[in-house]
Amino acid sequence: METVTVSKKYQVVIPRTIRRSVGIQPGQKVQVFAYGNRIEYVPVQPMRRMRGFLKGIDTTVEREEDRA
Repeated sequence: METVTVSKKYQVVIPRTIRRSVGIQPGQKVQVFAYGNRIEYVPVQPMRRMRGFLKGIDTTVEREEDRA
């Protein structure tokens, strides 16, 4: 776990080890979420890079008899 300091302008620096482990590059956008009492940053991925990431997922859905 890493600790960062919030600047007077409310900026934080993402530690190098974290940036490298998730592949964040300079200029890349990240989404920011407030989740309970914590803040989460999620890197925005281009749609081309997302192609095929659900390959092999089971898409079967149990349906009620009247919905078949």
